[in-house]
Amino acid sequence: MSRKLVEIAGKRLSLANLEKDLYPSFGFTKAQILEYYRRMAPFILPHLENRALTFKRYPEGVAGDFFFEKRCPAHRPGWVKTANIRQDDGELRTVCLVNDLETLIWVGNLASLELHVPLARAGSPETPDFLVFDLDPGEPADILDCARVALILKDLLSNLRLAGFVKTSGQKGLHVYVPLNRPETTFEDTKTFSRAVAVILEKNYPELVTAKMAKESRQGRVFINWSQNDGAKTMISVYSLRAREKPYVSCPLAWGELEELAGQGDPKRLHVLYAEAVSRAEKQGDLFWEVLVEKQKLPHL
Repeated sequence: MSRKLVEIAGKRLSLANLEKDLYPSFGFTKAQILEYYRRMAPFILPHLENRALTFKRYPEGVAGDFFFEKRCPAHRPGWVKTANIRQDDGELRTVCLVNDLETLIWVGNLASLELHVPLARAGSPETPDFLVFDLDPGEPADILDCARVALILKDLLSNLRLAGFVKTSGQKGLHVYVPLNRPETTFEDTKTFSRAVAVILEKNYPELVTAKMAKESRQGRVFINWSQNDGAKTMISVYSLRAREKPYVSCPLAWGELEELAGQGDPKRLHVLYAEAVSRAEKQGDLFWEVLVEKQKLPHL
Protein backbone atom coordinates (compact mmCIF):
# COMPACT_ATOMS: atom_id res chain seq x y z
CA MET A 1 0.00 0.00 0.00
CA SER A 2 1.50 3.33 -1.06
CA ARG A 3 1.16 6.28 1.31
CA LYS A 4 1.79 10.01 1.17
CA LEU A 5 1.90 12.24 4.23
CA VAL A 6 0.36 15.69 3.73
CA GLU A 7 -0.40 18.64 5.97
CA ILE A 8 -3.65 20.61 5.63
CA ALA A 9 -4.37 23.58 7.90
CA GLY A 10 -1.75 22.30 10.30
CA LYS A 11 -3.30 18.81 10.42
CA ARG A 12 -1.24 15.80 9.31
CA LEU A 13 -2.97 13.25 7.13
CA SER A 14 -1.71 10.01 5.59
CA LEU A 15 -3.21 9.47 2.13
CA ALA A 16 -3.21 5.92 0.76
CA ASN A 17 -3.20 4.49 -2.76
CA LEU A 18 -3.53 7.81 -4.57
CA GLU A 19 -2.83 6.10 -7.89
CA LYS A 20 -5.76 3.68 -7.50
CA ASP A 21 -8.31 4.04 -10.31
CA LEU A 22 -11.71 4.16 -8.62
CA TYR A 23 -13.63 4.81 -11.87
CA PRO A 24 -11.94 2.15 -14.03
CA SER A 25 -14.12 2.48 -17.14
CA PHE A 26 -13.42 6.23 -17.21
CA GLY A 27 -9.99 6.56 -15.63
CA PHE A 28 -10.31 8.66 -12.46
CA THR A 29 -7.92 8.01 -9.61
CA LYS A 30 -8.21 8.65 -5.90
CA ALA A 31 -5.74 11.52 -6.33
CA GLN A 32 -8.09 13.12 -8.86
CA ILE A 33 -11.05 12.56 -6.55
CA LEU A 34 -9.24 14.31 -3.70
CA GLU A 35 -8.25 17.16 -6.03
CA TYR A 36 -11.90 17.53 -7.07
CA TYR A 37 -13.03 17.82 -3.46
CA ARG A 38 -10.16 20.20 -2.67
CA ARG A 39 -11.22 22.59 -5.42
CA MET A 40 -14.90 22.27 -4.56
CA ALA A 41 -14.41 22.68 -0.81
CA PRO A 42 -15.52 26.36 -0.72
CA PHE A 43 -18.79 25.37 -2.37
CA ILE A 44 -19.59 22.03 -0.76
CA LEU A 45 -18.51 22.62 2.84
CA PRO A 46 -21.34 25.06 3.71
CA HIS A 47 -23.83 22.37 2.64
CA LEU A 48 -22.13 19.69 4.76
CA GLU A 49 -21.48 21.86 7.82
CA ASN A 50 -22.83 20.43 11.08
CA ARG A 51 -24.75 17.66 9.28
CA ALA A 52 -24.23 14.01 10.16
CA LEU A 53 -22.33 12.43 7.29
CA THR A 54 -23.29 9.01 5.99
CA PHE A 55 -20.27 7.51 4.25
CA LYS A 56 -20.82 5.49 1.09
CA ARG A 57 -17.48 3.78 0.62
CA TYR A 58 -16.12 2.09 -2.50
CA PRO A 59 -12.73 0.66 -1.47
CA GLU A 60 -12.35 -1.21 -4.78
CA GLY A 61 -13.89 1.49 -6.95
CA VAL A 62 -17.33 2.02 -8.44
CA ALA A 63 -17.36 -1.42 -10.09
CA GLY A 64 -16.77 -3.16 -6.76
CA ASP A 65 -18.74 -3.66 -3.59
CA PHE A 66 -19.65 -0.68 -1.43
CA PHE A 67 -20.92 -0.20 2.10
CA PHE A 68 -22.62 2.53 4.11
CA GLU A 69 -21.18 3.78 7.38
CA LYS A 70 -23.29 6.03 9.59
CA ARG A 71 -21.13 5.94 12.69
CA CYS A 72 -17.97 8.00 12.63
CA PRO A 73 -15.13 5.47 12.30
CA ALA A 74 -13.28 4.79 15.54
CA HIS A 75 -9.94 5.20 13.74
CA ARG A 76 -10.71 8.83 12.86
CA PRO A 77 -8.09 11.50 13.56
CA GLY A 78 -8.55 13.37 16.82
CA TRP A 79 -9.28 16.61 14.98
CA VAL A 80 -12.38 15.32 13.17
CA LYS A 81 -15.44 17.02 14.65
CA THR A 82 -18.26 14.76 15.80
CA ALA A 83 -21.74 14.93 17.30
CA ASN A 84 -23.89 12.50 19.24
CA ILE A 85 -27.39 11.93 17.86
CA ARG A 86 -30.01 9.97 19.78
CA GLN A 87 -31.61 7.14 17.83
CA ASP A 88 -35.21 5.93 18.05
CA ASP A 89 -34.15 3.23 20.51
CA GLY A 90 -32.54 5.82 22.76
CA GLU A 91 -28.97 4.89 21.85
CA LEU A 92 -26.52 7.66 21.03
CA ARG A 93 -24.72 7.45 17.68
CA THR A 94 -21.45 9.32 17.17
CA VAL A 95 -21.43 10.87 13.71
CA CYS A 96 -18.82 12.74 11.68
CA LEU A 97 -19.24 16.41 10.84
CA VAL A 98 -17.45 17.55 7.69
CA ASN A 99 -16.84 21.18 8.59
CA ASP A 100 -13.41 21.78 7.08
CA LEU A 101 -11.13 20.89 4.20
CA GLU A 102 -8.95 18.48 6.15
CA THR A 103 -11.99 16.38 7.15
CA LEU A 104 -13.31 16.45 3.59
CA ILE A 105 -9.99 15.11 2.29
CA TRP A 106 -9.88 12.48 5.05
CA VAL A 107 -13.37 11.31 4.02
CA GLY A 108 -12.29 11.12 0.37
CA ASN A 109 -9.22 9.14 1.34
CA LEU A 110 -11.55 6.49 2.80
CA ALA A 111 -13.01 6.12 -0.72
CA SER A 112 -16.32 7.61 0.40
CA LEU A 113 -17.08 8.86 -3.08
CA GLU A 114 -20.65 9.88 -2.26
CA LEU A 115 -21.50 12.26 0.58
CA HIS A 116 -24.99 11.80 2.02
CA VAL A 117 -26.41 14.14 4.66
CA PRO A 118 -29.80 14.64 6.36
CA LEU A 119 -32.08 17.62 5.82
CA ALA A 120 -31.49 18.76 9.42
CA ARG A 121 -28.34 19.73 11.27
CA ALA A 122 -26.92 17.57 14.04
CA GLY A 123 -27.73 20.18 16.67
CA SER A 124 -31.41 20.28 15.68
CA PRO A 125 -32.15 16.84 14.21
CA GLU A 126 -35.94 17.29 14.35
CA THR A 127 -35.91 20.59 12.42
CA PRO A 128 -35.49 20.29 8.64
CA ASP A 129 -33.84 23.30 7.06
CA PHE A 130 -35.53 22.60 3.75
CA LEU A 131 -38.07 20.46 1.97
CA VAL A 132 -37.10 18.30 -0.98
CA PHE A 133 -38.94 16.86 -3.97
CA ASP A 134 -36.91 13.86 -5.15
CA LEU A 135 -37.87 13.27 -8.80
CA ASP A 136 -37.21 9.67 -9.82
CA PRO A 137 -38.11 8.52 -13.36
CA GLY A 138 -39.48 5.05 -14.00
CA GLU A 139 -38.36 3.65 -17.37
CA PRO A 140 -38.94 4.54 -20.13
CA ALA A 141 -39.32 7.99 -18.51
CA ASP A 142 -35.99 9.77 -18.12
CA ILE A 143 -34.36 12.91 -16.78
CA LEU A 144 -36.10 15.02 -19.45
CA ASP A 145 -39.42 14.00 -17.94
CA CYS A 146 -38.03 14.94 -14.54
CA ALA A 147 -37.19 18.36 -15.98
CA ARG A 148 -40.80 18.79 -17.11
CA VAL A 149 -42.03 17.93 -13.61
CA ALA A 150 -39.44 20.22 -11.98
CA LEU A 151 -40.59 23.15 -14.11
CA ILE A 152 -44.22 22.44 -13.22
CA LEU A 153 -43.18 22.35 -9.56
CA LYS A 154 -41.39 25.68 -9.94
CA ASP A 155 -44.55 27.35 -11.23
CA LEU A 156 -46.70 25.78 -8.51
CA LEU A 157 -44.28 26.90 -5.81
CA SER A 158 -44.12 30.38 -7.30
CA ASN A 159 -47.91 30.63 -7.11
CA LEU A 160 -47.56 29.78 -3.41
CA ARG A 161 -44.85 32.46 -3.07
CA LEU A 162 -42.17 29.88 -2.44
CA ALA A 163 -38.75 29.80 -4.09
CA GLY A 164 -37.38 26.45 -5.20
CA PHE A 165 -33.92 25.45 -6.38
CA VAL A 166 -33.04 22.52 -8.63
CA LYS A 167 -30.02 20.24 -8.90
CA THR A 168 -29.23 17.08 -10.77
CA SER A 169 -29.15 13.95 -8.64
CA GLY A 170 -25.98 12.87 -10.42
CA GLN A 171 -27.85 9.75 -11.48
CA LYS A 172 -31.10 9.66 -13.44
CA GLY A 173 -33.27 12.23 -11.68
CA LEU A 174 -33.52 15.75 -10.29
CA HIS A 175 -33.97 17.25 -6.82
CA VAL A 176 -36.00 20.38 -6.11
CA TYR A 177 -35.21 22.00 -2.76
CA VAL A 178 -37.46 24.50 -0.98
CA PRO A 179 -35.49 26.39 1.70
CA LEU A 180 -37.29 27.00 4.99
CA ASN A 181 -34.65 27.73 7.65
CA ARG A 182 -37.21 28.32 10.37
CA PRO A 183 -36.84 26.82 13.87
CA GLU A 184 -40.53 25.90 14.13
CA THR A 185 -40.54 23.67 11.02
CA THR A 186 -41.04 19.94 11.62
CA PHE A 187 -40.62 16.88 9.41
CA GLU A 188 -44.33 16.29 9.79
CA ASP A 189 -44.87 19.70 8.17
CA THR A 190 -42.55 19.02 5.25
CA LYS A 191 -43.72 15.46 4.63
CA THR A 192 -47.39 16.48 4.72
CA PHE A 193 -46.80 19.38 2.34
CA SER A 194 -44.61 17.43 -0.12
CA ARG A 195 -47.07 14.54 -0.23
CA ALA A 196 -50.00 16.90 -0.84
CA VAL A 197 -48.14 18.55 -3.73
CA ALA A 198 -47.21 15.16 -5.20
CA VAL A 199 -50.85 14.01 -5.06
CA ILE A 200 -52.03 17.26 -6.69
CA LEU A 201 -49.56 16.85 -9.55
CA GLU A 202 -50.46 13.19 -9.95
CA LYS A 203 -54.13 14.18 -10.28
CA ASN A 204 -53.41 16.91 -12.82
CA TYR A 205 -50.69 15.08 -14.79
CA PRO A 206 -51.60 11.37 -14.45
CA GLU A 207 -49.57 10.31 -17.51
CA LEU A 208 -46.45 12.06 -16.25
CA VAL A 209 -46.45 11.97 -12.42
CA THR A 210 -47.07 9.44 -9.67
CA ALA A 211 -47.07 9.94 -5.92
CA LYS A 212 -47.25 6.18 -5.29
CA MET A 213 -44.21 4.27 -4.11
CA ALA A 214 -45.19 0.93 -5.69
CA LYS A 215 -42.79 0.03 -8.49
CA GLU A 216 -45.62 -0.84 -10.88
CA SER A 217 -47.01 2.69 -10.51
CA ARG A 218 -43.73 4.29 -11.56
CA GLN A 219 -43.35 2.77 -15.03
CA GLY A 220 -43.19 5.57 -17.61
CA ARG A 221 -43.84 8.22 -14.96
CA VAL A 222 -41.84 10.43 -12.63
CA PHE A 223 -42.22 9.40 -9.00
CA ILE A 224 -42.20 12.39 -6.66
CA ASN A 225 -40.57 10.81 -3.64
CA TRP A 226 -42.10 12.89 -0.85
CA SER A 227 -40.99 10.32 1.75
CA GLN A 228 -37.45 11.72 1.68
CA ASN A 229 -38.72 14.44 4.02
CA ASP A 230 -37.95 12.38 7.10
CA GLY A 231 -35.46 12.76 9.92
CA ALA A 232 -34.10 9.25 9.31
CA LYS A 233 -33.44 9.82 5.59
CA THR A 234 -30.46 11.39 3.85
CA MET A 235 -29.94 13.05 0.49
CA ILE A 236 -26.88 13.19 -1.72
CA SER A 237 -25.17 16.49 -1.02
CA VAL A 238 -25.02 19.11 -3.71
CA TYR A 239 -21.58 18.92 -5.43
CA SER A 240 -21.01 15.32 -4.29
CA LEU A 241 -19.60 12.84 -6.77
CA ARG A 242 -21.76 9.84 -7.67
CA ALA A 243 -20.50 6.29 -8.00
CA ARG A 244 -21.42 5.67 -11.62
CA GLU A 245 -19.40 4.59 -14.65
CA LYS A 246 -18.23 8.19 -14.95
CA PRO A 247 -17.60 10.75 -12.17
CA TYR A 248 -20.91 12.59 -12.44
CA VAL A 249 -21.84 15.21 -9.86
CA SER A 250 -25.04 16.29 -8.14
CA CYS A 251 -24.94 19.78 -9.58
CA PRO A 252 -27.22 22.82 -9.22
CA LEU A 253 -28.81 24.38 -12.29
CA ALA A 254 -30.45 27.72 -12.91
CA TRP A 255 -34.13 27.39 -13.81
CA GLY A 256 -33.64 29.08 -17.18
CA GLU A 257 -30.81 26.71 -17.93
CA LEU A 258 -32.93 23.69 -17.03
CA GLU A 259 -35.70 24.89 -19.33
CA GLU A 260 -33.22 25.44 -22.16
CA LEU A 261 -31.52 22.06 -21.71
CA ALA A 262 -34.87 20.27 -21.48
CA GLY A 263 -35.94 21.96 -24.71
CA GLN A 264 -32.91 20.53 -26.52
CA GLY A 265 -34.25 17.03 -25.96
CA ASP A 266 -30.91 15.42 -25.13
CA PRO A 267 -30.88 13.76 -21.69
CA LYS A 268 -27.08 13.58 -21.73
CA ARG A 269 -26.92 17.38 -21.41
CA LEU A 270 -28.45 17.06 -17.95
CA HIS A 271 -25.65 14.88 -16.59
CA VAL A 272 -22.75 16.95 -15.24
CA LEU A 273 -19.22 15.56 -15.07
CA TYR A 274 -16.73 16.61 -12.39
CA ALA A 275 -14.73 19.00 -14.60
CA GLU A 276 -17.84 20.86 -15.70
CA ALA A 277 -19.04 21.08 -12.09
CA VAL A 278 -15.73 22.69 -11.05
CA SER A 279 -15.81 25.10 -13.98
CA ARG A 280 -19.41 26.09 -13.29
CA ALA A 281 -18.84 26.68 -9.59
CA GLU A 282 -15.66 28.68 -10.09
CA LYS A 283 -17.30 30.88 -12.76
CA GLN A 284 -20.85 31.21 -11.42
CA GLY A 285 -20.44 30.71 -7.70
CA ASP A 286 -22.74 28.48 -5.68
CA LEU A 287 -26.17 28.43 -7.34
CA PHE A 288 -27.46 26.59 -4.26
CA TRP A 289 -26.32 29.17 -1.72
CA GLU A 290 -29.81 30.57 -1.12
CA VAL A 291 -30.98 27.14 0.03
CA LEU A 292 -28.89 27.75 3.16
CA VAL A 293 -30.13 31.25 3.95
CA GLU A 294 -33.58 31.87 2.42
CA LYS A 295 -36.32 31.83 5.09
CA GLN A 296 -39.75 30.69 3.98
CA LYS A 297 -42.92 29.40 5.61
CA LEU A 298 -44.98 26.57 4.20
CA PRO A 299 -48.61 27.49 3.52
CA HIS A 300 -51.49 25.19 4.38
CA LEU A 301 -52.79 23.31 1.34
